[in-house]
Amino acid sequence: MPSLSRRTLLAGTAAATALTALTALPTLTAPAHAAEPEPQAYRWRNVVIGGTGFITGVLFHPTVPGLAYARTDIGGAYRWDARHARWAPLTDQLGWDDWNLLGVEALAVDPAHPDRLYLACGTYSQSWAGNGAVLRSDDRGATWTRTDLTVKLGANEDGRGTGERLLVDPRDSDTLWLGTRHDGLLRSTDRGATWSAVTGFPPAPAASGQGVTLLVAVGRTVYAGWGDGDGGATAVTLYRTADGGGWEAVPGQPTGTAARIPVRAAHDRHARELYVTYADAPGPNGQANGSVHKLATSRDEWTEVTPVRPGGTDTFGYGGVAVDARRPGTVVVSTNNRWSAVDTLYRTTDGGRTWTSLKDSAVLDVSETPFLTFGGDQPKFGWWIQAVAVDPYDSKHVVYGTGATLYGTRDLVHWAPRVRGLEETSVLQLVSPPVGEAHLLSGSGDIGVLYHERLTASPSRGTATNPVFGSATGLAQAAGRPAYVVRTGWGDHGNGAYSTDGGRTWAPFAAQPSVAHDAPGPIATNADGSVLLWSFVHWDGTRYPTHRSDDNGTTWTEISSFPKGATPVADPADPTLFYAYDTVTGTLQASTDSGRTFTARATGLPAGDSQFQLAAAPGRSGDLWLSVKANGLYRSTDGGVTFAPVANCPAAYTLGFGKAAPGAGYPAVYLVGSTGAGTAVHRSDDEAATWTRINDDRHQWGWTGQAVTGDPRVYGRVYLATNGRGIQYGEPS
Repeated sequence: MPSLSRRTLLAGTAAATALTALTALPTLTAPAHAAEPEPQAYRWRNVVIGGTGFITGVLFHPTVPGLAYARTDIGGAYRWDARHARWAPLTDQLGWDDWNLLGVEALAVDPAHPDRLYLACGTYSQSWAGNGAVLRSDDRGATWTRTDLTVKLGANEDGRGTGERLLVDPRDSDTLWLGTRHDGLLRSTDRGATWSAVTGFPPAPAASGQGVTLLVAVGRTVYAGWGDGDGGATAVTLYRTADGGGWEAVPGQPTGTAARIPVRAAHDRHARELYVTYADAPGPNGQANGSVHKLATSRDEWTEVTPVRPGGTDTFGYGGVAVDARRPGTVVVSTNNRWSAVDTLYRTTDGGRTWTSLKDSAVLDVSETPFLTFGGDQPKFGWWIQAVAVDPYDSKHVVYGTGATLYGTRDLVHWAPRVRGLEETSVLQLVSPPVGEAHLLSGSGDIGVLYHERLTASPSRGTATNPVFGSATGLAQAAGRPAYVVRTGWGDHGNGAYSTDGGRTWAPFAAQPSVAHDAPGPIATNADGSVLLWSFVHWDGTRYPTHRSDDNGTTWTEISSFPKGATPVADPADPTLFYAYDTVTGTLQASTDSGRTFTARATGLPAGDSQFQLAAAPGRSGDLWLSVKANGLYRSTDGGVTFAPVANCPAAYTLGFGKAAPGAGYPAVYLVGSTGAGTAVHRSDDEAATWTRINDDRHQWGWTGQAVTGDPRVYGRVYLATNGRGIQYGEPS
C-alpha cells in the first residue's frame, strides 16, 4: 500500500483528551473479520496536538441549536458536543481494510429528521484505492449502516474543499443525491441503501476529476455545480431540477476564467438569492482567479458581488460561502490560495453591495495550540479556507476551516481554534524517551517535530524550530545518551538539526549534503550520539547514497556500501554497530566500524517493499525484529547473521518496545499486525510467544502502519501513529 500522508501524495485545543471511554464511541454495523483474540480492556485517547489537518467542510444543523458536523480530508468526521464543548470522532471504527474511507468527501443532514446523518467516504480515486461508501446513521453518528458504492471518491484530492456533494432531497427525505468526480450524479430513493446513476444529468463523464462540485437545495429545487467546464462564453457550470427528473442549465450564469469552477453555494431563503463562489481551479492549491455571484432564483437574474477581484501579484480564488439564517443579505465568503496578502473572510450585510474583511480587525488567540505560529511570532488568519459556516441561531458565531485548524468567533473580532477533540495529524515517527520531562517526541506530516511535555495539552513550544520543518522524515535518539536527539525533514532553511536537551531546543547541522534539500530521508544516531547516518529518498521514490557524520553534522562523507534509501538503525547497546535492511534484495546489512562500511549478513529475506521496518530491542546488542508486512515477522538475536520467522504472526507492519511487565525480563513488544485473521494492535509480554490484542473494533483508525512504540517508563502504555487521527495512546483500563 502506498504512503498515505496528505502532502506526500498531493504535493483546538488542549484542555482535555480526544477520546472517551470505550462505551462512548460509535459503532459500525458491517461484516467483521474472522475471530481475533478477545481484546484486553484498554482506554484509548488522543495525545493532544489540536487540529493540524485540512478541515474541508463544516455544517450546522439548520433546525437543532448547537448541533454541527465537520469533515476532514484524511481523518474522518466529527460531531460537535455542545455540552462538553468538544468534537466527538464518528469514524474511528473504520479498520485497516477500510483505510480509504477515513477521507470524507461530503456530509449531509436531514432538516426534517435531526438524528439522521449521511457521510460519503472515499479518500482516493486512483486504481490502487478501493471504492467509496455511504455511511448512514439514525442517531447522529453513534452507530452506522454502510452501503458500498461501485464508484470511487476523492476526499484527499484536488477539489476536496468544494461541496457539499451529498444532499437530502428537499421534497422527500428518502431521496438522496450524491455528486461524484468521474461518474456523474447518483441518486438513492431508499435513504442511501442503494444507488443508481442519474441518466438525465446533462454533462458527460468528468475527465479532470471534478465532476459534480456541489449540491444545494433552493426551496424544492436542487442545484448542482459542474466543475469540468472550460470557462468559455458558452460553458455551463450550474444545473438544476425542480422535480428530480429533468435537469436544465441555469440561464444567464457567469462565464470566463474567474467563474470556471463553482466551488460552493449557499441559499438566502429570506432574500430568495443563491450565492455561489467560483475559482479557476478546484483548489485548495493552484487557484489564481475567482469571483462571487448571486442568483435571484425567482427571476433567474445574476449579479456579480465579488468583494475584491484578484489581479497582479494578488492572485487567489474564492472558496467558502455561508448565509446568515437570521439576517437577510448577510453573507460570509472566503478567499483561497491567497498567499501574498493572506486569505481572509469577507462579510456583507447588504447583499454584497459592500464587504468588510474580517481579517483586518481579527484578534487571534492560539495559546491552546501554539504550533499554529509555525515558529513565527503571529499565526496567519488562515490558508486553504474553503469551509465556512454561520450558526443559524447566532449571527456572530462564525467558524472556518484552514489547512491546519478550525477557527471560530462569537463576536466577529476575537478568534480562536475550535478543535478540542479534533485531531487530524498524519504521524510518521514516535520516540518515547527513557528519562526526562517529555514522555513522547513525534514527527508528523505538515507540522514537523513536537515535544510533548503533557499528553493532554498541545505542546507549549509548538513545532520544533531552528529550522522549522513542513514534514518530518526522520527522528532518532541516542539510546545511551537520551539528551541527544536528531531530526530531519522538509525545511526551507535546513533539513537537519540536533538537540542536546532531549528535544526541547534545536540547532541546525552546520552543513548538510547537497542532496538533503531535495530528498531528506530518515536519520539514525549511534548509542552514544557520536555518529550520524543520514539516508536520502526523494518524494518520488528516487534513492540516493547515505552519508555519515562523526562531528555532529559539520562534515559528511558518502557511504558507498550502504544500500541506497534504506533506513539506518543503530544498535542500542554498542556504539560501533549499525544495521540496514536492503528491501531491494532482502538482505540485512551491518556495520561494525561505526557506520563507515557495511557488509551483508542474512540474505534471502522478503524483498520488494520499501516500507518493511527493522527495529532493535532496547538495551540489547544485536536483537533485531523485522516487520515485512504480509510476509510476517522475523527475529534475529545474533546481529542479523540469521533470522527466524515468528510463528504466530502472519502479518507485521510496525513494531516497538515498552517497559517490561512486572516480573518479566524482556521489554513489552507492541505490534500492528495480525496474530490471527485481522490487523490490530497487539502486545506481547513474553518475547512474542503469545500476543494480546489491545485495541477493539471501535478503536481502529484506518491505516496505522507507520509507527508504534511503548513507553519505557510506564508498563502497558503504548503510542500509536495514525494517518489522519493523530497520535493515539492506550493504557490498560
